[in-house]
Amino acid sequence: MKEGFRQAMAWLHTWTGLVFGWLLFAIFLTGTLSYFKEEITHWSQPEVRRQALDPAHGLEVAQRYLLDTAGHAGTWFIRLPNAREAGLKVGYRDASGYVSQVLDTQTGQPLQARDSRGGEFFYRFHFQLQMPHPYGRWLSTFCAFIMLLGLVTGIITHKKFFKEFFTFRPGKGQRSWLDGHNAIGVLVLPFHLMISYSSLVLFMYMVMPAGIMASYGNDTDKYFNDLFGRNDAPAAAHVAAPLVPLASLYARVQALQPGAHIGDIQVQNPGDRNARVTFTQSSADHVAYRRSANWTFDGTTGALLSQGKPESGVMMTAFSLAGLHMGNFAGPWLRWLYFLFGMAGTAVIGTGLVMWLGKRQLKHAGGERLPGELRLVEVLNIASMGGLLLAVAGFFWANRLIPLGIEGRGDLEVDAFFITWGLALVHAMLRSGRRAWAEQLALGALAFVLLPLLNGLATGQGLNHSLPAGDWAMAGVDLTALATGLFLAWLAGKLLRRPKAAAKRTPRAARTPPAQTAEAS
Repeated sequence: MKEGFRQAMAWLHTWTGLVFGWLLFAIFLTGTLSYFKEEITHWSQPEVRRQALDPAHGLEVAQRYLLDTAGHAGTWFIRLPNAREAGLKVGYRDASGYVSQVLDTQTGQPLQARDSRGGEFFYRFHFQLQMPHPYGRWLSTFCAFIMLLGLVTGIITHKKFFKEFFTFRPGKGQRSWLDGHNAIGVLVLPFHLMISYSSLVLFMYMVMPAGIMASYGNDTDKYFNDLFGRNDAPAAAHVAAPLVPLASLYARVQALQPGAHIGDIQVQNPGDRNARVTFTQSSADHVAYRRSANWTFDGTTGALLSQGKPESGVMMTAFSLAGLHMGNFAGPWLRWLYFLFGMAGTAVIGTGLVMWLGKRQLKHAGGERLPGELRLVEVLNIASMGGLLLAVAGFFWANRLIPLGIEGRGDLEVDAFFITWGLALVHAMLRSGRRAWAEQLALGALAFVLLPLLNGLATGQGLNHSLPAGDWAMAGVDLTALATGLFLAWLAGKLLRRPKAAAKRTPRAARTPPAQTAEAS
């Protein structure tokens, strides 16, 4: 019975991993890139230069600009620059919709930054999959459940996986892939369990909505207002009244919470007697989201009206899991650790897909061509992994090559991503498996290696500029692209060599003991 249970878990691990592995690879890769969302956005908008951080002065600049430009608006939004975000962002909502602008923190003048989604595209794709709401979120949430299921079934299937963690046999074909799959999976297992489970917690209101519907019906806005402790602002009195200096209210917040980094400022009914100003502490200050870390002031008198409601123990547990998943609290070194662990998770998924196909290819090693279903898996493997890497490179190249004045430029960058991905799929269909892998990896290597050079030629902010200037966000993207290109070149080089040695090892791989073969499946 025990062995039968393990075999059942191995079957479940294998087939759920295959069916959802291609999508999980994309979710994990783009989610991992999202840990440097702000840095990618900075790279994507090189016109926004880093300047000395002075929150009080930034608020003065933002208030002056909004008074001149959007004094009629019903709501203002201000996001101060910080160690990761260079620009002073302002926005307002009026009858025509939402308008946003990035300002120079010193002069207050609007910056003519290129239209780009930047890191926000990878972040949104990670959990929305470029699908209409809420279908993308439903699908990504279900994939998170499948990932959690894969981790649990993998633990049950590989009963000696801690021992196997210390075993790696290079150059052994299928056995080497299994060793690598096990070693990477065990190394980052706690991280992957946390990421998979916390992603379900983030969308618990979609996964298990019965309690919300029983208490709130279809009024989800009221549920979120209660959850996050938000109070609706009073309606405008239509009586003009000057807005107090926002910088003075910022000083009040600093007195109440010394050293707090302010993330967002919202001004409701500006210039009206019923004006309200709400300061929200940056999520970088805490692991958990803190609804108690916001302060609402009367916009005309400056009186403190309320502070965010305290969190219950249940809320702190859920908010902590959400904070751990997002990683906003992480400093530079911890963020790099998140990034490496995320890449390890992507590698676990990728090696699992390669192993599934590799084991079944051995059975048809003497045939002239693969059966249709295996050829389909081979094509999807190449396009979902090699093609996705090409698509990411295509997005960055489009950011530098598309002319700045074109309308809808940000959407064109996204189009370039999906067009490149689609072309990779066509290429994988037309070329043999090994050749397609090698060509896509080689082209990806070339695209990533040349990206820092393209950046320098197009913007003048290449590594020769960003490194002496200490602009580590700009330099970090270039250096990561260079390292990625070199790694892909190494992989492509191995595939482009004559596979004589691999052919000699095929009989040995075919003689893998049945117990190990079951685990490899």
